Amino acid sequence: MFYCIEGEFDMVTKKTFEGYPLKVEYSLTKRGWKMIEVITKMQQIGIELMKEDGKEELLREKGVIK
Repeated sequence: MFYCIEGEFDMVTKKTFEGYPLKVEYSLTKRGWKMIEVITKMQQIGIELMKEDGKEELLREKGVIK
């Protein structure tokens, strides 16, 4: 069975498989991938702003940058 998860945003699809053990796979729709692009850009901007504020050490501690 393959269907979009209920909701108004249509960003994730769910695929269920028959049998045991139960198996379910989730994947992003085209709309979901568009959101990933936006979130990635927001993250890049956030990192740039933190660097400007002198918080590079914190970014290194958290593993965001090397």
